[in-house]
Amino acid sequence: MSTQVVVTLPDDLYHRARALAQLTSREVAEVLADTIALSLTSLSAQPASVTPVTELTDDAVLTQAEIQMAPGQDRQLSILLHRQQLGELSDMERSEMLALMQVYLDELLRKAQALHEAVHRGLREPLEP
Repeated sequence: MSTQVVVTLPDDLYHRARALAQLTSREVAEVLADTIALSLTSLSAQPASVTPVTELTDDAVLTQAEIQMAPGQDRQLSILLHRQQLGELSDMERSEMLALMQVYLDELLRKAQALHEAVHRGLREPLEP
């Protein structure tokens, strides 16, 4: 079941969504729906057992600041993104791609939080602008 929603977007956001849609040979509405789904999934999928970065030891913060997607997952995500760009992605592959994108985004968020905490604690120098 789907519900149609009318949303007013700032021009720059719409242009970015349109560019991504063109790049991936999809409709803007599909890109926006997937983006919203990924965003909302990340909010509800945060396991309660994950220790907040601010409560980690210095060593653990530095380890989290270097986190990267597992090589196999990274390769598979690249393959799926390429297949999507070619318009050859099946529904099952799209689900796998979205799941891998969620892993990537979760790890990216955790890494950013850890970098912030490491700088806050004086464990790392701030990144240059």
